[in-house]
Amino acid sequence: MGDNSQVSHWSAPVAATPVHAEVPVPGSKSLTNRALVLAALADAPSRLTGTLRSRDTDLMIRALAALGTRIEGVSGPLGPDHTDLLITPGELRGADVECGLAGTVMRFVPSVAALATGTSTFDGDPAARVRPQATVLDALRALGAQATGDSLPFSVTGTGSLRGGRVEMDASASSQFVSGLLLSAARFDEGVELVHVGTSPVPSGPHIEMTLEMLRESGVTVEQPTTSSWRVLPGPISAVDRVVEPDLSNATPFLAAAAVTGGTVRIPHWPVSTTQPGDAIRGILRGMGASVTLETADGAGHGTLVVVGPGSLSPVNLDLSAIGELTPTVAALCALADGPSRLTGIAHLRGHETDRLAALAAELGAVGCEVTELDDGLEITPAPLHGAPWRAYADHRMATAGAIIGLVVPGVRVDDIDSTAKTMPGFTAMWAGMLAGRG
Repeated sequence: MGDNSQVSHWSAPVAATPVHAEVPVPGSKSLTNRALVLAALADAPSRLTGTLRSRDTDLMIRALAALGTRIEGVSGPLGPDHTDLLITPGELRGADVECGLAGTVMRFVPSVAALATGTSTFDGDPAARVRPQATVLDALRALGAQATGDSLPFSVTGTGSLRGGRVEMDASASSQFVSGLLLSAARFDEGVELVHVGTSPVPSGPHIEMTLEMLRESGVTVEQPTTSSWRVLPGPISAVDRVVEPDLSNATPFLAAAAVTGGTVRIPHWPVSTTQPGDAIRGILRGMGASVTLETADGAGHGTLVVVGPGSLSPVNLDLSAIGELTPTVAALCALADGPSRLTGIAHLRGHETDRLAALAAELGAVGCEVTELDDGLEITPAPLHGAPWRAYADHRMATAGAIIGLVVPGVRVDDIDSTAKTMPGFTAMWAGMLAGRG
C-alpha cells in the first residue's frame, strides 16, 4: 500500500476580467462516504444517486467491497464515472484496506472491520501515517475489539460481532473519531454510549450533526444527552435510497473566484437546508462585502446560489472551529482583503492532510503576505503579492487556495494540482471552464 497520486505542476491562470459563470459541483464527499458505510451495514440493498466519485470516495468503495459489500452501478458493473450506485450488504470478512489520505476511510472503516470475521489491515499514503488515529482504535479496544497499532499501518481483528457499550474518548483532534463509532454502533451488541472527555470541544460540529441526521434517516435511535455525549441504541440499520447533495465545501473556491475578481458565480442545486459545513461560506462572504443570494428553490429544496464580488474585500475576525475545512479558502480571501484578518479555533487543522496552519503561513508568506501563526489559528495581514511556487503538500484544499490567489496574482505555480482529485476530479477543467464563462 502507499501513495498512488500523481504530482503535477500547474500555472494558476489569471482572471483577465471578472469571472461570470455557472458552475455545477459534484456530490458531497462527506455525505457520500457516510451513505456508503450505512448502506454497507443496512438490512437490505440501497440506491445512492449523485455520489461523488473521487480518490477518497473510491477508496471507501474499494474498502467496503473488500470487506464483503457488493457495490455496482444501477444498471450493471461499477464503472469509474458511475455516480448512481446500488449497494448490497454482504457477510463481512477481513480485508486489506488502502486509506490513501482519506480521514473518513481510516476513521470510519475500522468500526466496520470490527464487525467482520477475520483480520483487516489498514495502511495509506506516507503523510497519512502521521495523522491521529489512536483515539478510534483505543475506543474500539475498550468496546471489545482486537486492534494492533496506534497509527497507520494497523490491524483490526473481528469475530463477526462487537460487544459495544460505554466508552470515553478525547475527540478534540477530529469529529471523525465520533462519527466513525456512531455510524456502526447500532450493529454493536449493546450499541454505544460515547462520551467526549477532552478539555476542548469536538471540532467540526456540523459533521457530527450530519452523521446524526443520516443515522436517524436510517431508522437508528440516536440520542445526545449532552453537548459532549452520544448514545446509539442497538438495532437494524434500515436501507435508505439517498440523493447526495453537491459538495458545498468544494464549491467555495469557485465562489471565492467571484469575490476576488468582482465577478458573479452561480452554483445550481444549492440546498436550502443542509448539515454541510460548506453552507457557512454564505455568511462569510457577506461579511467580506459580497452579495450572496439563494435564488428560487425547486420542489426538492434546492436553489441556485449567486455570489457577486465587491469592489474590495473586507477583513474578518472569525472563529472557524465548526467549519475548519473552509480555512484554506477563507485564508486566501483574507490575503486579498483590504485589512488584517484573524482566524481562530482551528488548532485541529495541524492534524489534517498536512499541518494546514503551517502550510498556509508558508505559502501565503511565499507570495508576499504577512502571516503569523497562533496557537489556534492565523493572523493574516495583506501586502502586495507576487508570483511564486505554491506547495500543495498533497492537500486538495491547499491546492485550491493557490488557485484562488493565482486568479489575481500572476506567476503562482501550484506544485501538485492533481491532489484535488482527492475530492474533486477534473478541478482544472472546471476552473478553466469557469474562467471561460461556461459551466
